[in-house]
Amino acid sequence: MIAGRAAGATKRRVLIIEDDPSISLGLTINLQGEGYEVLSAENGEAGLELARSERPDLVILDVMLPKMNGLQVLQAARKEGLLMPIIVLSARTGEMDKVAGLELGAEDYVAKPFSLAELLARVRAALRRGPPVVEALPRSVHAFGEVSVDEAARTVTRAGVPVEMTATEFDLLLCLIQARGVALGREAIFSRVWGPNHHGTPRTIDNFIQRLRAKLEPDPQRPRYVQTVRGIGYRFDG
Repeated sequence: MIAGRAAGATKRRVLIIEDDPSISLGLTINLQGEGYEVLSAENGEAGLELARSERPDLVILDVMLPKMNGLQVLQAARKEGLLMPIIVLSARTGEMDKVAGLELGAEDYVAKPFSLAELLARVRAALRRGPPVVEALPRSVHAFGEVSVDEAARTVTRAGVPVEMTATEFDLLLCLIQARGVALGREAIFSRVWGPNHHGTPRTIDNFIQRLRAKLEPDPQRPRYVQTVRGIGYRFDG
């Protein structure tokens, strides 16, 4: 049972899309041991269909899959508005492969062979970034330009139109807004958004920033709100 989960509470569901039976079985056993309900698929097409129909809380997605590769699955899922955290697994450790996954909307990228303990920690961290319990919390809404950010509802609108965001995109935006006017280094952003034990690269944050600008800035090439502070990181002005 997951620590802090009330008796009888619905289990969080994790979908594993992995064609290596030994890896899939090992992940299944360990995730079930952590208290998760586990779904699995052995190819990209079946995995995407399960993601559509079952709407799991999180997906662990291998890149090298039959029928549809992992990046194709990721791209299709995001285009269809499936915003659950997706952790990509890959034996390909090149920087461009990581960048491609993150730019397509992955929450995290883990290279094979991986530490099981680290992967489970990343699963827990990604799920913690989901919608929080909002009872008794004051309503806090941030507005800048045409954008409105509702902390409690975890929603973003632009000119009254809902803006689709993954949990990590929302947390990064909120992190910048809460430090309004203060330049945050990338390490500080990693610690606040991904957690102190996350081992990402500066390019990880840069790609998420590009995605935020594309969704929120009037002109993403000349950002008004999410500013680059050279040699340090980023600052929110708004």
